[in-house]
Amino acid sequence: MNPSPLIDHAPLRVTIWNEFVHEKQNPEVQKLYPRGIHGALAERLAGPGLALRTATLEEPEHGLSAEVLRQTDVLLWWGHAAHEQVSDEVVRRVQERVWEGMGLLALHSAHRSKIFRALSGTSGKLHWREAAERERLWTIDPAHPIARGLPETFVLPVEEMYGEPFMIAGDAHVVFLSWFEGGEVFRSGFTFQRGHGRVFYFRPGHEAYPTYENPHVLQVLRNAIHWAAPILSAPYPKTHRPESLEPIEEKAGTYGKAGIVTP
Repeated sequence: MNPSPLIDHAPLRVTIWNEFVHEKQNPEVQKLYPRGIHGALAERLAGPGLALRTATLEEPEHGLSAEVLRQTDVLLWWGHAAHEQVSDEVVRRVQERVWEGMGLLALHSAHRSKIFRALSGTSGKLHWREAAERERLWTIDPAHPIARGLPETFVLPVEEMYGEPFMIAGDAHVVFLSWFEGGEVFRSGFTFQRGHGRVFYFRPGHEAYPTYENPHVLQVLRNAIHWAAPILSAPYPKTHRPESLEPIEEKAGTYGKAGIVTP
């Protein structure tokens, strides 16, 4: 079987998923993100080479039907208050698309989403404190494509603290590390791969703060979208029984299913 050819990455089809709960329930969050976090990201990430669409929890199938996912190269996922309301069937569908090659960006509290836990194989648990404190992010792997154009360090004036220990996959590759005003540190940006799909987790993005206005944060997300884009133009076929590539010599005796010779 020959490998699938490399994909043509123009334009990248990006779906931004947001549970869209806080913006309806909290007036301060609504004021900050009147069109929802998904709407703000779609507006601020728009640019050449990207075809953006949005989806939310309240839509049929959470806006993530099989057809939508087939037409998605990279999926951004923002969740916090409604993780358990996400359908297990939709989670399974997203997981299979990642295995096939779709990229996934898990944002902020998506560390506890069903899809992130399913893909990482961990609980995603961590320490947290909501105190509008200063966060300094360090680019600890400046050679990584997601770090392209980012300074060695940048500051978010107010953010929610996430602290170690953070239960993440053992094969995660850390690109960004955070320090918080209260003294904690945190692995705020890391990657891993599941099947043919690339996954990136990025911590900044609490709903009560204007984090998604920060140009460095937006640059990280733009870089991550391009990094997570599918490499193959089509997924490898599902499990099947292929024809042999070489002639198979007939053996003496009779072999059972377990390969044991019988008289």
